[in-house]
Amino acid sequence: MARIPVVPVAEASAAVKSNLTKIEGAFGTVPNMFGVVANSPAALQSMWGSFGAFSTGSLGAALTEQIAVAVANRNSCSYCLAAHTALGTQAGLTEEQLKTAQRAHSDEPRVDALLQFVHTLVANQGEVGDDAIPALREHGWSDEQIVETIAQVGLNLFTNYINIALDVPVDFPAVEFEQ
Repeated sequence: MARIPVVPVAEASAAVKSNLTKIEGAFGTVPNMFGVVANSPAALQSMWGSFGAFSTGSLGAALTEQIAVAVANRNSCSYCLAAHTALGTQAGLTEEQLKTAQRAHSDEPRVDALLQFVHTLVANQGEVGDDAIPALREHGWSDEQIVETIAQVGLNLFTNYINIALDVPVDFPAVEFEQ
């Protein structure tokens, strides 16, 4: 049971109900994470707005999910790992690609470099070193994609912390952490 209650759509304030209805339309249900975040209209707006903004971003759905599972695995967030594994499958990733991404790797050298950057960013709380950005550029990543990657990590830290701190019940198929 979550440490803060899940807000049912039927009981939500007008400020929250609009976003919960959109979330329900996107998922077919309101995942527990959003129901818990709905306790704060501002936090829900921020989270849902960020997901919406990134849906048209330069990284694409598959890479976004690989980043998310790498961050979730690093932070031991069961909820986000389960949710983003399910979303990654919907984005066309295989089970093996998602397991590899959990370890911040990919069979594609360009993607591997980005996932290693993500791992370093999370592990070192933003400290990546002077050579990190030029190394990403050498792998063909644009400044837009680099900034968006860092922003994606920030969004995933937000969701990881919500789910871990508030012990949000996982309502996606469970996924084992990778070492």
